[in-house]
Amino acid sequence: MPTKIDSPLARRVVAFAFLVFIFGLTFWVLSPFLASLAWAGILAYVTWPLHQWLCRRLPGRDKFVALLMTLGVAATLLLPLVWVMFTVAGDVSVASATVKQLTTHGLPPLPPGVRAWPSGEWIVAQYQRVQADPTWVRTQIDALNFTDILGLKAVAGGVGRNAAKFGLAVFALFFLYRHGDSVLAQFRGVATRWLGEAARGYIQAVGVTVRAVVFGIVLTALAQGVLAGLGYWVAGLAAPALWGMITALVSLIPFVGPVVWIGLSLSLLAHGETQAALGLFLWGALVVSWVDNLIRPLVISGPTRIPFLLVFLGVLGGLKAFGLIGLFLGPVLLAVSVAIWREWLVHARSK
Repeated sequence: MPTKIDSPLARRVVAFAFLVFIFGLTFWVLSPFLASLAWAGILAYVTWPLHQWLCRRLPGRDKFVALLMTLGVAATLLLPLVWVMFTVAGDVSVASATVKQLTTHGLPPLPPGVRAWPSGEWIVAQYQRVQADPTWVRTQIDALNFTDILGLKAVAGGVGRNAAKFGLAVFALFFLYRHGDSVLAQFRGVATRWLGEAARGYIQAVGVTVRAVVFGIVLTALAQGVLAGLGYWVAGLAAPALWGMITALVSLIPFVGPVVWIGLSLSLLAHGETQAALGLFLWGALVVSWVDNLIRPLVISGPTRIPFLLVFLGVLGGLKAFGLIGLFLGPVLLAVSVAIWREWLVHARSK
């Protein structure tokens, strides 16, 4: 008669505890690199059709194709980033000079035409109240850490850490190109064994959502930043590249980008540059927002068959929960949840 320790239930409990222990330690070891590995997976998936095309053009040279794709993706991401960093560095110096001038001499007076605006008297009164308290203005500027050396060092350290993560992602990208088919086949096999044939639908939902998010959120945000930066340059704003980069970053969150160019239009109007303000406002409303309000929902909701509201909530929740990688993880998790929900509905109707 078997003892309790040798019973099938006891063996299963011990095996399960052992698996939890091993996989828990594995996750703990890899946790510092998960963001880089996730970025490598996203880049590999998005560029996989080009990789397959090169493999057909260069048969038997898989390592060379993987190296070529890795260098191409790294250059595509790195060269524009370096150019933007150098351009923004010059713009930041201009912005810093403006901040120092505000700290030393206070806020400039408003143009006389502001009083003729709707609620213009109230705006002038509030502005004069702030203008009369230079200490408060200086405190608010100091709170932004523009002059804090330790804050600048922290920013530099963050840039260095992100550069290291980028390097690791590029390094992992080569191996994903090299062994991507094998890794995906193994993952599909394990997922199918645990979840059944429904796993194929979940994997497809993940892939479609990642591609839709890349083209619908990231690329449209970059397009908005470039178009808005062009408008800032034509309008004669100082530091147009810096403002364009800010617009692109803000535009990662749907429907938030107009805050930047509307604010800058009002700033131009407040300084008496009516034509530049009107031109920038029309450019933002007719060109920049057209990308955000029309192209983005079509690109995302069409392939994924997910309401754009859910994608919007997935982006916001993902950013809050996971940081920048949450741009993809949030919508992907919602896409899998929607796929499971639809599968349950199908099963419920078939009964």
